[in-house]
Amino acid sequence: QVQLVESGGGLVQPGGSLRLSCVASGFTFGVSVMRWVRQAPGKGLEWVSTINNGGGITRYADSVKGRFTISRDNDKKTLYLQMNSLKPEDSAVYYCAKTTTILPGTTGIVSQGTQVIVSS
Repeated sequence: QVQLVESGGGLVQPGGSLRLSCVASGFTFGVSVMRWVRQAPGKGLEWVSTINNGGGITRYADSVKGRFTISRDNDKKTLYLQMNSLKPEDSAVYYCAKTTTILPGTTGIVSQGTQVIVSS
Protein backbone atom coordinates (compact mmCIF):
# COMPACT_ATOMS: atom_id res chain seq x y z
CA GLN A 1 0.00 0.00 0.00
CA VAL A 2 1.43 3.32 -1.10
CA GLN A 3 1.95 5.71 1.79
CA LEU A 4 3.27 9.24 1.38
CA VAL A 5 3.69 11.77 4.18
CA GLU A 6 4.45 15.39 3.34
CA SER A 7 5.92 17.94 5.71
CA GLY A 8 7.67 21.29 5.72
CA GLY A 9 4.80 23.60 4.89
CA GLY A 10 4.01 26.75 6.80
CA LEU A 11 3.62 30.50 6.66
CA VAL A 12 6.31 32.42 4.83
CA GLN A 13 6.65 35.98 3.58
CA PRO A 14 6.81 36.74 -0.13
CA GLY A 15 10.33 36.22 -1.36
CA GLY A 16 11.02 33.61 1.27
CA SER A 17 11.89 29.93 0.99
CA LEU A 18 10.57 26.61 2.18
CA ARG A 19 11.68 23.03 1.72
CA LEU A 20 9.00 20.39 1.52
CA SER A 21 9.69 16.73 2.21
CA CYS A 22 7.75 13.60 1.37
CA VAL A 23 8.58 10.30 3.02
CA ALA A 24 7.47 7.23 1.09
CA SER A 25 6.68 3.68 2.14
CA GLY A 26 4.78 0.68 0.86
CA PHE A 27 6.40 0.60 -2.57
CA THR A 28 9.82 0.55 -4.18
CA PHE A 29 10.61 4.25 -4.06
CA GLY A 30 13.91 3.97 -5.88
CA VAL A 31 12.31 2.80 -9.12
CA SER A 32 9.36 5.17 -9.03
CA VAL A 33 8.82 8.43 -10.83
CA MET A 34 7.55 11.04 -8.40
CA ARG A 35 5.77 14.36 -8.74
CA TRP A 36 4.58 17.33 -6.74
CA VAL A 37 1.06 18.64 -7.24
CA ARG A 38 -0.63 21.58 -5.54
CA GLN A 39 -4.12 22.87 -4.99
CA ALA A 40 -4.79 26.49 -4.18
CA PRO A 41 -7.94 27.45 -2.27
CA GLY A 42 -10.97 27.21 -4.52
CA LYS A 43 -8.97 25.94 -7.48
CA GLY A 44 -8.24 22.62 -9.10
CA LEU A 45 -5.15 20.48 -8.89
CA GLU A 46 -2.05 21.92 -10.56
CA TRP A 47 1.00 19.92 -11.55
CA VAL A 48 4.21 21.43 -10.16
CA SER A 49 7.15 19.17 -10.93
CA THR A 50 8.24 15.62 -11.70
CA ILE A 51 11.49 13.72 -11.19
CA ASN A 52 12.51 10.37 -12.62
CA ASN A 53 13.60 7.44 -10.49
CA GLY A 54 17.28 8.25 -10.61
CA GLY A 55 16.88 11.98 -10.15
CA GLY A 56 18.61 12.90 -13.38
CA ILE A 57 15.51 14.05 -15.24
CA THR A 58 13.25 16.78 -13.90
CA ARG A 59 10.34 18.78 -15.28
CA TYR A 60 8.71 21.94 -13.97
CA ALA A 61 5.56 23.89 -14.58
CA ASP A 62 6.28 27.28 -16.13
CA SER A 63 4.83 28.96 -13.06
CA VAL A 64 7.61 27.60 -10.82
CA LYS A 65 10.52 27.13 -13.22
CA GLY A 66 13.67 28.78 -11.96
CA ARG A 67 12.30 29.11 -8.41
CA PHE A 68 11.54 25.53 -7.35
CA THR A 69 13.87 22.53 -7.35
CA ILE A 70 12.73 18.94 -7.05
CA SER A 71 15.12 16.31 -5.74
CA ARG A 72 15.14 12.93 -4.07
CA ASP A 73 17.16 10.72 -1.75
CA ASN A 74 16.42 7.11 -2.64
CA ASP A 75 18.30 5.79 0.36
CA LYS A 76 16.02 7.79 2.64
CA LYS A 77 12.94 7.15 0.45
CA THR A 78 12.32 10.88 0.51
CA LEU A 79 11.24 13.39 -2.11
CA TYR A 80 11.97 17.09 -1.73
CA LEU A 81 10.77 20.38 -3.14
CA GLN A 82 12.96 23.41 -2.50
CA MET A 83 10.87 26.51 -3.03
CA ASN A 84 12.58 29.88 -3.34
CA SER A 85 11.34 33.38 -4.18
CA LEU A 86 7.88 32.40 -3.05
CA LYS A 87 4.90 34.40 -4.24
CA PRO A 88 1.40 34.71 -2.79
CA GLU A 89 0.11 32.70 -5.75
CA ASP A 90 2.22 29.76 -4.56
CA SER A 91 -0.09 29.42 -1.56
CA ALA A 92 -1.65 25.98 -1.76
CA VAL A 93 -1.74 22.51 -0.30
CA TYR A 94 1.19 20.60 -1.76
CA TYR A 95 0.99 16.89 -2.41
CA CYS A 96 3.59 14.38 -3.48
CA ALA A 97 2.48 11.53 -5.67
CA LYS A 98 3.78 8.40 -7.30
CA THR A 99 3.45 8.30 -11.05
CA THR A 100 4.56 6.30 -14.05
CA THR A 101 5.47 9.16 -16.35
CA ILE A 102 7.78 12.17 -16.40
CA LEU A 103 5.02 14.06 -18.20
CA PRO A 104 2.81 16.58 -16.38
CA GLY A 105 -0.17 15.23 -14.49
CA THR A 106 -2.09 15.38 -11.24
CA THR A 107 -2.90 11.76 -10.49
CA GLY A 108 -1.48 9.56 -7.73
CA ILE A 109 -2.38 11.61 -4.67
CA VAL A 110 -2.96 9.38 -1.63
CA SER A 111 -2.06 11.73 1.21
CA GLN A 112 -3.28 14.89 2.95
CA GLY A 113 -0.52 17.19 1.78
CA THR A 114 1.21 20.07 3.50
CA GLN A 115 -0.09 23.61 3.42
CA VAL A 116 2.00 26.52 2.23
CA ILE A 117 0.84 30.08 2.87
CA VAL A 118 2.78 32.94 1.34
CA SER A 119 1.67 36.18 2.90
CA SER A 120 3.05 39.30 4.51
